[in-house]
Amino acid sequence: MPLTPLDIHNKEFTRGLRGYDQDEVNEFLDQVIKDYEIVIREKKELKRQVDDMKERLGHFSNIEETLNKSILIAQTTAEEVKGNATKESKLIIREAEKNADRIINEALEKSRRIEIEVEELKKQGKVFRTRLKMLVEAQLELANSDDWDDLFQTSLDRDYENDSTDDE
Repeated sequence: MPLTPLDIHNKEFTRGLRGYDQDEVNEFLDQVIKDYEIVIREKKELKRQVDDMKERLGHFSNIEETLNKSILIAQTTAEEVKGNATKESKLIIREAEKNADRIINEALEKSRRIEIEVEELKKQGKVFRTRLKMLVEAQLELANSDDWDDLFQTSLDRDYENDSTDDE
């Protein structure tokens, strides 16, 4: 069992004629040396482990820093993409609204032109109807006139007179 600082502190050597017992002191020093060597080895091992842990901690710190930077870049990129998408969507909406307004205006203009054409055709139809009615009435009047009877009578009378003069 290794010595503790308390064991070293409480160790008492027996006194001989010339002072402390030399063998006992040498044994104690051998034990202290062995324990001290063990402590030094353990200290070196622990120092190596600490150094390894520091190196690993540094590595993980670098990874953490890189990940944090990557996250920030990803967030920034995501915000830029979102902003660009928002701008693009607003632009698309504006273009669509302009196109819709243009289409509506063109349709309204075309509707007005068609309405004007329809009114013009109605007027022309009324004029045509009036003229046709007048023509038909004139023809009907002509057909109903007594001139036809006179025409038919005159022709027959002349033929009859011609026939009677020939018989004589």
